[in-house]
Amino acid sequence: MSRLPSSTQSSSGDSLDPLVFGQRLKHLRRQAGLTLEALGAAVGRAPSYLSQLENGHREPRLSAVNQLAAALGCRPADLLAPAAPNRRAELEVALAHMQRDPRYETLRLPYLRPTARLDDAALEHIVALFERVQELSPGSDRSFVGVGPLGARAANAAMRNEMRKRDNYFEEIEQAATSALDAIGYSGPGGSPGAVSERHLTDVAAHFGFTIARVQDLPPSTRSITDLRKRVVFVPQRNATGGQRSSRSVIAQTLGHFALGHRDPVDFEGYVRQRVEANYFAGALLAPERSVVGVLGEAKAREDISVEDLSEMFYISYEMAAHRLTNLITRHFDIPVHFQRSDPEGVLWKAYENDGVLLPSDVDGTIEGQKLCRWWSSRQAFESEDSYALHYQRTDTVAGTYWCATHIDLDRDRGDAITVGTIDSMSHWFRGSDTTRRAASTCPDPGCCRRPANAALHRWEGVAWPSARDHSHFVSGLPTDTVVFSPHPGVDLTDVYSFLDRHAGTRAGV
Repeated sequence: MSRLPSSTQSSSGDSLDPLVFGQRLKHLRRQAGLTLEALGAAVGRAPSYLSQLENGHREPRLSAVNQLAAALGCRPADLLAPAAPNRRAELEVALAHMQRDPRYETLRLPYLRPTARLDDAALEHIVALFERVQELSPGSDRSFVGVGPLGARAANAAMRNEMRKRDNYFEEIEQAATSALDAIGYSGPGGSPGAVSERHLTDVAAHFGFTIARVQDLPPSTRSITDLRKRVVFVPQRNATGGQRSSRSVIAQTLGHFALGHRDPVDFEGYVRQRVEANYFAGALLAPERSVVGVLGEAKAREDISVEDLSEMFYISYEMAAHRLTNLITRHFDIPVHFQRSDPEGVLWKAYENDGVLLPSDVDGTIEGQKLCRWWSSRQAFESEDSYALHYQRTDTVAGTYWCATHIDLDRDRGDAITVGTIDSMSHWFRGSDTTRRAASTCPDPGCCRRPANAALHRWEGVAWPSARDHSHFVSGLPTDTVVFSPHPGVDLTDVYSFLDRHAGTRAGV
């Protein structure tokens, strides 16, 4: 079912709301006992045009308003009044506006038309329910809009949809990173691939007017802290970040916020966008587009594309290398891909796809916290003989056959699985495409891997009592006590300000 087109006017202030105008026109037409055809004949307009006006699909010209008022025997002001003519009409307008709200659109539900079969009581309930949902994510001068589970889910879904539409390629961020590297004279040795060095990062920081200071006592709720007064970026010592690669990433991500002109976010969607953009900038800075495209082009010619080569050549984490591959491979080589990060239980933490792979999702389209199929590469990697070697696998699914390469990330305590893959017909461009491992998944059919076998059910149903391990992170969301006083969810500002007081006299230097 098609969705109602968006209005070009808002319903606030003195601007005309086409939906309210349409309801008033319909009310006055019926009150006058006229059909669309009869009114159209009276004003010299096609009935289809009048229908579009009544449905709020079009905005009337002033001349048309005057003609309609004359034909209906009313004043133009009666048509242009800002209030709906009755409660039913008010509810229908509210329903239409509700379904245009981004939070509702993330649910991907078909458009609900308020036909005669939808009675007033049901309509009242639907509208009141959504108004209550809106109240659950309030915003004010001191609160962070949409910080609860609903806001987080909607923000993540909206960001993921945008990434898919753009093939995960953000040209403006690539240009910002390239400009910063050009400004410090980096181009790679003779234009060839080369890791961005520690000195290069220091020079980029100086280009944006900052110096770097490494400290041992950074608050645990932060990755870095920037003193904007003294233009000092405080980052953890290398031994506190999991090594030099992680340390370089933290610096690059922090610089990304300033390179991209970020300000304090006012809602959760802005916060998510800034995190995605800063991480993208870090990847584009540490693995420059020109160099990565060159590496991928040569590897494609050999049918030997690999994430691990990007990780080693540019001295970045495997996950960042995987992200850079997804940023550039569709844009420059027309190869669709997917990316997933999941834990040993198969819980999905992050994902991207433009190749049609089916991701497990909740009823509202949320993927975070959902479990991958037991037969998928990300979970089978933990079952292989050497779970810390790259795991290559083909999986036959209801959406087609996909080839994947899965790496167990030892830099994380949980040993998360990082998976990159593509449709089978494109797999020959990648290292490991000759794998003989193959599995079949019929998920989301519960009989695939979520429902126990019938024999096991008969043996154990009713006589087994497992005690579940807590997964508090799924229900707690971000700490609300820190959100109330901070535009940066999860950051404890008391710790941050105490840290800055302690380091007020710090002289920067890597």
